Amino acid sequence: MKHLFCSWLLLLLLACSSKADLDKERKTILAMLQTERKAHFDRNVELFISEFADSMISVNRGVVSAPTKTEHMERIGKYFGSVQFIKWDDTAEPIIRFSDDGSLAYAVIQKDVILTYPDSTGKPLYDTAHYAWSSIYRKYHNEWKVECNISTNK
Repeated sequence: MKHLFCSWLLLLLLACSSKADLDKERKTILAMLQTERKAHFDRNVELFISEFADSMISVNRGVVSAPTKTEHMERIGKYFGSVQFIKWDDTAEPIIRFSDDGSLAYAVIQKDVILTYPDSTGKPLYDTAHYAWSSIYRKYHNEWKVECNISTNK
């Protein structure tokens, strides 16, 4: 019995002492942010949506919503289909923080965005925006997913 207790205690100590490699996890989230940039320039809705958790919550323009994947696809597809991105660049290094156990993270991002879209005659119009947002990430089966996005534009 004493041997079983010692084995259990050793396993518990090992489990509690294992720390997430936060440098590696930070690089993974930075890579996800680059994937988002690529998705915008390629207007690739599937690539963009691939980072979302199944029950991703969105906070935008004073509205909290939890669209389905299909609703996200339709909304983002309509948006990507109507614009062409010229610039989608960070204005500051993203701030990334992790929970103590490494299962949750958030990123705070600031971007300048320039895009073009056609007016009613087909003439291109340009729009510039300064965005700031936070994305909250949760690890699902060893893979980060965006669980919540809180966005604003200036």
